[in-house]
Amino acid sequence: MALDKPYLDIPGTIIFDAEQSRKGYWLNQFCMSLMKADNRARFKADERAYLDEWPMTEEQKQAVLARDLNWCMRTGGNIYFLAKIGATDGLSFQQMAGSMTGMTEEEYRDMMIKGGRSPEGNRYLGEDGDAQPQHQPQGAAGKNKGA
Repeated sequence: MALDKPYLDIPGTIIFDAEQSRKGYWLNQFCMSLMKADNRARFKADERAYLDEWPMTEEQKQAVLARDLNWCMRTGGNIYFLAKIGATDGLSFQQMAGSMTGMTEEEYRDMMIKGGRSPEGNRYLGEDGDAQPQHQPQGAAGKNKGA
């Protein structure tokens, strides 16, 4: 029987629960493999071939290849494991977080310095806060992506 998950109604949030953990097990194991320099080199030399060594879903592989961290998280990725992909690409966690919002690194940094997103209008789906789906992506980087 499925558990009641009231947290599914929080906009812009994927809770890494037991279900997500099971779904993303191999994706997260792949990410952890990138802690070893030899594995990072093999991955960078032929990303698809390295991914094909892991029993991940095709959707997970496509999300990694696209470097779409939100997509990776929807398929079970945990942000702390996914950070290994960004590190392999030479990105800071701040750059990665910004990419997940459509913001540039500077826009994301400035938002966080100002206290982050307000909870007003962002507590439940259907409100009108800046984290709501109808307001995504945010920032200049997100606007440029659609151009």
